[in-house]
This record gives sequence, structure tokens and C-alpha cells, in this order.
Amino acid sequence: MLREDVALAPMTTIGIGGRARHFAEITTTEALAAGAQWARARGEALFVIGGGSNIIVSDRGFDGLVLRLSIRGVEHSVNAGGVVISAGAGEEWEPLVENCVKRGWAGFECLSGIPGRVGATPIQNVGAYGQETRDTMISLEAFDLVEDKVVNITAEECDFGYRTSRFKNRDRGRFVITRVSYRLSPDGAPTIRYPELERYLEMSGGARTVTDVRAAVLALRRRKAMVIDPLDSDSRSVGSFFVNPTVSVQEFEAVKSRAGIVSDMPAFPVGENEIKLSAGWLIERSGIERGHILGNVGISTKHALAIVNRGGGSASEVIKLKELIQKRVLDRFGIRLKPEPVFVGFDQDLEP
Repeated sequence: MLREDVALAPMTTIGIGGRARHFAEITTTEALAAGAQWARARGEALFVIGGGSNIIVSDRGFDGLVLRLSIRGVEHSVNAGGVVISAGAGEEWEPLVENCVKRGWAGFECLSGIPGRVGATPIQNVGAYGQETRDTMISLEAFDLVEDKVVNITAEECDFGYRTSRFKNRDRGRFVITRVSYRLSPDGAPTIRYPELERYLEMSGGARTVTDVRAAVLALRRRKAMVIDPLDSDSRSVGSFFVNPTVSVQEFEAVKSRAGIVSDMPAFPVGENEIKLSAGWLIERSGIERGHILGNVGISTKHALAIVNRGGGSASEVIKLKELIQKRVLDRFGIRLKPEPVFVGFDQDLEP
């Protein structure tokens, strides 16, 4: 049912943003197609929202039609290659992960505690603690807004990269993902690649089941307020606000030169000639500490990568803090941090 003048802030994890001119909850692909056609016929802008965990809505809201994707349903089948999970894009991600881990299926355990819905996982190749969507995804179903039809896209066709895919780049705004299929491993070994996770497991006794890894990941995320908790104001955010930058080996030498004498700079080899750096480390070493306040928003007291709504925060304050952080890191290290969230309803594209 189409509604008018609907508040969007309650549909986001950061709790910030204005109102949608028109809004509808979508539970079927047919309804999605009808909504897209309705907007096109009236010349209205269209935006599709899921769990609201990775978006910043402008203070003036969205002057168009917002469709909230709530297509549900989870199916699984077992074959020689493992367990195939097919989930509607509107399924909440964390309950799906929890259920799969309880069954002993490996492949999702490091992605525990991530807010949002299934449909978002391929868009930015959601990942954490050494696992990414591309590790398990087989294919997805999507509605093509350009050709006005349902299409199937394989994982190989998604152009996955670090926190990115074709859906964030060349095909941005073209497809609305409606269903995603993954392959997990029954009784498989958990993924333990991330040094912080490895250390935590060793200190906890060294147990290595998917259940143990999930528990460890949840504990680590809670330390950083990266698990949604109504009682913890530090979790009122979009999670990590900036992508960890990747630089060439040559660029890394220049960054180290700018940094001066440091022994604790996190750096992880990626491929043959690239180094991934810690955005959080760069932010703190640029002079912006955890707990930094700007009006009604600020930096989490637990994690330098999270911009939080301290209560009554506005999108304009978030943008001011974002720009301050980017300037400080650029001036100090020569690196421009790239934000992770999608910016909705702004005059211009705020992503560099």
C-alpha cells in the first residue's frame, strides 16, 4: 500500500534522516516491478531500502518513492557440493547466519553480528574477519530496472572486489536484488584468517568449531559496539563508516614516510603489490580520537571507524564530521578515505 510523507530515520540503524515523499513495503517481485513502473510513469526518483544499516539519509529526506524490500523466504538443499541456501532479499542477515551456524554449516560464521538484510550482501561484497560474500555466493536474482525484467546473475558476473561489486560501480542503481543463493559446507572447518580473531581464540582456549568462531566474532564486535544494542549509544551507527584503504607498495612507503617513526601501523599484504591499511588507525593518528564530538554526532568511544548518533543527530552533522576526518587523514598521510555508506537524498554524490 502506497503511503505519503513517511519518516525514514526509524528505518536506519543510525536513526538519522528526513521523510520519503512516497513509500511502500514490498514483499513480492511483482510488487517491486509495479512500484518501479509507478515511479517511472510519474517521473519520480526511486530508492530501494533494506535493513537501513548502510545508508545516510539527508535531513530533507527523499523527494520520490522509497520501496522497502521485504521479500522473505529461506530454502536449502543438500548436494555433493555442500548446502545451497536460497534466501529472499528481505530476510534479516544475522538470524540467517545464526541458524546456519547452529546446523554446523561453515561459510557464514565470521559474518556474524552484521546488521542489515540479505539483499545488501552482494552489493558491497559484505565481509568481516577474513570472510566475504564472494566466498560463498553462487548467484542472485534481481529485477532489472532498465529492461524491466527479472534476471539471474552468477557470482562470477558480480565483479566482486574489496567492499565493492558491479552494483556499486558500473551498474549502480540498475538492479534491485530480490534473492541470493550461497553454498555452505556441512561440518566444514571455520575460516580463521584474521589475526585479531586468531588471538582471541587462542586466549579463549583454542576451540575451532564454527560455533566457537561465531561466538568469538560476536564478542569482538560487541567490544567495538558493532552489534546493534538499544542500550549502547555507540551502536547507533552504520557500522564502519570508512573502507580500509588499499595502497601500492610504493604508496605504502610514502605513507610510512609521512607517518614518521611508527612500529604499530597495521598493514596487510593484498595480492602481489598492494597493502591494506587500517582506516581506524589512520583516523586516530591524524588527531581524531575515539569519543570525539561534533554537535549531536561523534566518533564511537569504542571504535574510531564508527560515526554515531549521540541523540538528535542530523545528516548535516554526519557530513561535517566525515569531511573533517577525510581532511585530517589526507593532510597527515596523503590518503583520502572512502566512505562505506550510501548517501540518499543529497544534492550531489558525496562519495569520492
